[in-house]
Amino acid sequence: MNRIDLNCDMGELPEAIADGTQESLMRSLTSVNIACGGHAGDPQTMEETIRQAQKYRLAIGAHPGYPDRANFGRLEIDLSPQQISDFVFKQVKALDEVATRLGTKIVHVKPHGALYNQAVHNAEIANAIADGVARWSRTVVLVGLADSAMLGVFRAAGFSAAAEAFADRVYEANGTLRSRKFDDALIRDPVLAGKQAVSIAMQNKLTAFGGAEVQVHAQTLCIHGDTPGAARIVEGVAAALQAAGVTVKPL
Repeated sequence: MNRIDLNCDMGELPEAIADGTQESLMRSLTSVNIACGGHAGDPQTMEETIRQAQKYRLAIGAHPGYPDRANFGRLEIDLSPQQISDFVFKQVKALDEVATRLGTKIVHVKPHGALYNQAVHNAEIANAIADGVARWSRTVVLVGLADSAMLGVFRAAGFSAAAEAFADRVYEANGTLRSRKFDDALIRDPVLAGKQAVSIAMQNKLTAFGGAEVQVHAQTLCIHGDTPGAARIVEGVAAALQAAGVTVKPL
């Protein structure tokens, strides 16, 4: 039976928490990745997001990123491996403290933005991420780009690793994500996002920019909560997966 996890980055936009947008996304998800003080997030947003996730029985993950709120953690920063390890440890620990107080635990850790994208190709950065998490715990799953070298780095560091693909992002022919500097980097149409999700879950492939077919072997699918119309995209993807007979379950 085909099965896949459906995750979303959360706790990044206080207004989305306040107006109910974030909670509306959760109804169709199985996992959440919660910003924990780097690119976004603070103790209050972490607590509110965890409480909402508990309501829908979602698996909770930490979402550490470069401590650069001005650029939402989406610009590369030249930091040493030790500096990366330090801020990853600090951010994951901060979320863990809130989760423990609320009687739950972190299941997975997924890097954010530029940190994630750099780790796809840079083993030193991927290893620094693993080192930072290991200083807190080795019993969580590390999430990385499907079919990328970062997964091997995570496993070599002693972690279980989960391969991630994106339902709402356009891919390049080499299997990487199309840069957000291009207007066509995001898939905003719920129908198209659903088709890509089903193709990944059922056939381990998708159609990349320019029409090339790319092999993608994923255990979890991401939809970004800050994508315009994210709630409709999440609903569309979940409905498409269900219609195709794919079981949506957490990692």
